[in-house]
Amino acid sequence: MTTAEGDSNIGPRRAAWQARHLDDEARQLLDEDARYFLHQSLSTPCLNVLEGAEGSWIIDTAGRRYLDFHGNAVHQVGFGNERVVAAVIDQLAKLPFSPRRYTNRPAIALARKLAELAPGDLSRVLFTTSGATANSAAIQLARVATGRHKTISMWDAFHGGTLDTISVGGEAQFRAGIGPLLAGTEHVPPPEPFRCPFRCLDRIGACDLTCARYLEYVLEKEGDVAAVIAETVRNTPSIPPPEYWREVRAACDRHGALLILDEVPHALGRTGRFFTVEHFGIVPDILVIGKGLGGGIMPLAALIARDGLNVAADRALGHFTHEKNPVACAAGLATIEEIEQRGLVAKAAELGAWALEELRSMQARHQLIGDVRGLGLLMGVVLVHDRATREPADDAAEAVMYECLSRGLSLKTTMGNVLHLSAPLTVTRDELGLAIAILDDSLTAVERSVSTDA
Repeated sequence: MTTAEGDSNIGPRRAAWQARHLDDEARQLLDEDARYFLHQSLSTPCLNVLEGAEGSWIIDTAGRRYLDFHGNAVHQVGFGNERVVAAVIDQLAKLPFSPRRYTNRPAIALARKLAELAPGDLSRVLFTTSGATANSAAIQLARVATGRHKTISMWDAFHGGTLDTISVGGEAQFRAGIGPLLAGTEHVPPPEPFRCPFRCLDRIGACDLTCARYLEYVLEKEGDVAAVIAETVRNTPSIPPPEYWREVRAACDRHGALLILDEVPHALGRTGRFFTVEHFGIVPDILVIGKGLGGGIMPLAALIARDGLNVAADRALGHFTHEKNPVACAAGLATIEEIEQRGLVAKAAELGAWALEELRSMQARHQLIGDVRGLGLLMGVVLVHDRATREPADDAAEAVMYECLSRGLSLKTTMGNVLHLSAPLTVTRDELGLAIAILDDSLTAVERSVSTDA
């Protein structure tokens, strides 16, 4: 079983951790959960049972607190944010739902705010309840606007768990054994030097944009591609060189394809810019955001498109039951207000730069660490058996994750061997320092265990 998107519940370490840390009440609740929910490798059967969440912390039924640097990427303003909670309660008392054919003040205000914040001429908004459905609507819009149906996307990418989004996605964890996928979904290698099939690191020691040139080669050969859809920054995280998106933007323009950038996990400031694409100096045709937009309370996502793509007035492009849900939109407005009034984007940039230096210092002490990467408070630590060969240390990464959990830090693994840390923008310097110290101690414990076993 490949575990690209996250750690799986299939494996002996999960059971061993539960045997050491769960009490009878938690076991009983987990058994009941497993009795009624469909089982799948990234959720049920679950790890533990939560009783509360506040700020940067989650609390289980035994009262144990964990710094949550996973959070399914919804916790930009922390859990239980007072401003967001108050906005939701207030809106529930006024207008809890807005049926089809009607709009409402919070929906209009949030669309206007996103259009004001978005780069360039991105000014047309569509709301959905998940990143997957927002990406799905973006693909449909690209088809309508171009009259074409093909897409180019990246291997190893994640755009959601629906049939169309796993088709453009590139992870076997979702695609394997599922049967025929969406037609015309071509894939190219992502800009990830550590796993580059063009072996850029071995040849010249850095990315030389062969991947961008190959993407244009596919655009040219296909000839009728509607859109290139990709994550601005892979949430592993894998960060392209600054020139990459400029090359891809120009290639799309030359070949008549739209550029859809998916920032569902990390827009709204986590990378130290409100939108991640602002790091790269280009404007996509469609920008997709979600997760944290609902303030860690309401399910809410959005696509933001160029005004010139307002071309589907005669059809139902992406109408969803909760498209203009006033409670969700009130949560979104409060989330943005919290980010702006507390200066959380600048704070993420500042704290993230400090944390990245701390992690790089840690790399000098731990042979397991092959690479450290990050933008703002989106960070990743890549574990390898050998820095020269870059052989992934998947087993060690899983061991470190459970060791961190035992010490009070929740993170996830991704791509098998990457420790993924996604901190809330409201995190304090002390909390961030505690997380780094726990990770340091956990790496030491795992390295000692490996040395003893050898």
